[in-house]
Amino acid sequence: MRLTMYTDFSLRLLIYLGAKETGELSTVQEISDAYKISKNHLTKVAHELGKMGLIETVRGRGGGIRLKVEPEQINVGELVRKTEDDFHLVECFVKGSTKCAIAPACRLKGALAQAMNAFLAVLDNYTIADFLVNKDELAALLFEPSL
Repeated sequence: MRLTMYTDFSLRLLIYLGAKETGELSTVQEISDAYKISKNHLTKVAHELGKMGLIETVRGRGGGIRLKVEPEQINVGELVRKTEDDFHLVECFVKGSTKCAIAPACRLKGALAQAMNAFLAVLDNYTIADFLVNKDELAALLFEPSL
């Protein structure tokens, strides 16, 4: 199983915001700089996370983004399901696909489906809060020291 960059950026953005003090605002630019990732991609991610109700945007001078819900309320498995385009591990997972010659007799598809379900089941056991237990370490790595 491989997660898309979109899901990766979603998780990173939520971890960044969760590592901040409650209610503290951040900008997409500062998050982009901290992770050294594309601001344009991160802007799209932030927009979608806002539409999901996970983050909120404060407009105007001194505005930014922050978590709208507590990190304990953000289930990682659910987030991955919402941010991934599909879970077509192999071509035969696509409905209506008949390109594989052994599809009618193949047992591999079932094993892969079971593995994918197990992958998601593990992620269902975690929330963003689980990745913030070392908040001080994260802050030291992500946030620029105040002058």
